This record gives sequence, C-alpha cells and structure tokens, in this order.
Amino acid sequence: MTQALKPTLYIVATPIGNLNDITLRAIDTLKQVEFIAAEDTRHTRRLLSQFEIETSVISFHDYSSEESARKLLERIVNGENCALVSDAGTPLISDPGYRLVSLAPEYGVTVSPIPGACALIAGLSAAGLPSDRFCFEGFLPAKPLQRQKRLASLAGEERTLVFYEAPHRIEALLADMKMEFGEQREVVLGRELTKTFETITRGTLAELVDFTAADANQRRGEFVVMVAGEQAVKLFDDKVKETFALLNEELPPKKAAKIAAQIHGVNAKDIYQWSLTKNS
Repeated sequence: MTQALKPTLYIVATPIGNLNDITLRAIDTLKQVEFIAAEDTRHTRRLLSQFEIETSVISFHDYSSEESARKLLERIVNGENCALVSDAGTPLISDPGYRLVSLAPEYGVTVSPIPGACALIAGLSAAGLPSDRFCFEGFLPAKPLQRQKRLASLAGEERTLVFYEAPHRIEALLADMKMEFGEQREVVLGRELTKTFETITRGTLAELVDFTAADANQRRGEFVVMVAGEQAVKLFDDKVKETFALLNEELPPKKAAKIAAQIHGVNAKDIYQWSLTKNS
C-alpha cells in the first residue's frame, strides 16, 4: 500500500460470504493501517485471523455517537490511518459509516475506497434484469403499513428495483410486492449470495410467493430482491392498445401481442408484459 500523503480513512470492502472474495489490496490495507473500525469486532477479528492480520480493532457502528466519530477522526489527524469495515460487503451500502465519512472533510481527512464485494452488485449482475439504470432501496420499513406505503410509491418506477431483506420478513415483503406491483411482475430472488447454499430464483411475484411458502429452506439466509421496472403504459400510444385489445378478443395474448407489435413496429414482449400488468 502506498503511504498516504494525507491522514486517510480507508473504506474497505470485505467478503459477503466466500472469504476468497477479499481483494489483495484489502488485505494489504488492513495489515498496514494503524487501526480498524469495525461494525462487530468479534466478527471482524475472525476475518482478520483467517488472513493473519494483527491490526488492532475498535468498535464503530450505527449506534456510535458523533463524539465517537470525532475521536476516531482525531486519531487519524494525529497520524493513525484507519480502515472502516462492516460485517460483510461494502461499508455504507445499507451499513454503518455515513456519519464518520460525512465528518471527514471537516478534519481534513482523505477518504479512500478499497472496492470489493457488494451484495447489491453481485445480485444485479446475475439477475438478468436491465441494469443500465436501477434504483436501490435497501431495507424497507419493518412495519407492514409503512412498507406497503413505500412499495406503493415505487409501483410506477421504470428502473429495476433492488432491495435487501432479512429471512424473517421475506415472505411478508414478497406478499406486499405482489399486492402493490401485481402478481405478474418479474422478480429475481438472490439468497445467500457467494455462500454454500446460494440460490438465484427467477419468476413472477405470484410464483415466488408460492415458492418461498412451500420450502422453508428458501426462507433462510440474507436476501437481495430484484424487481423488474414497471412496463410504463406511455411506451404505447392508444392505437397500439386498441389494436392489441381487438386482436386479444380472438387470439391468445402472446399471439395478439406479436401481431400488434408487427403492425406498429414496437416490441412484442413489452406489449405482452404490459397486458399482464394491466390484467393483474
């Protein structure tokens, strides 16, 4: 690791499951900083032991006070470079650290990212959903009414939606999504990514609700839930909709969508997906 020219706070990504996903640069950084600020010191010490890293570790988490953050930054200003880590993945991505990083410029402390594993990106890369534009919502509210309200506000979002969820709420989340987004909306469920029992399951919300209800094993572990964006009605003008409706009176939806697409020069899959949403 090159010696920093200024006091530096390193934001170090750690594995989300498979320990081999740690980067060489992360190991080098964790060995050479003066101390490590960790979400859970016991968890982090197990990781450090695996890679024979003997750097001292202090606790820093969501409940740490602003005073604790300032004391940590003062240590950096006084010449002790620090690495911030969370329990898994990239710090600040639905993990602690925002307060610390936001205060760093006040102290003249450089913030340097050491990139690596991130459940959000790992899940999205394997989902097969559009990823040129996406919307990360992290963990939704635990209370049902608040969660449903948030989902209702996202129902018309055209970008791929990405959520994190814990095992004890996954069934409720999928049921609320089915209610707010429609049962035919496409969803990909990434469970225990990079771990021994990793599963990536694709289907409609109706199918995934039934799938998780039928198998208790599919309700265990940590989840990345990725939902296809709404097929916006504005993609099609009234003539396209009218043509599809007339054809659909005599033909199955897929056939009607194919012919309507040929007539108007639009995508048949988009028309078909729109029709499913309309009828859900």
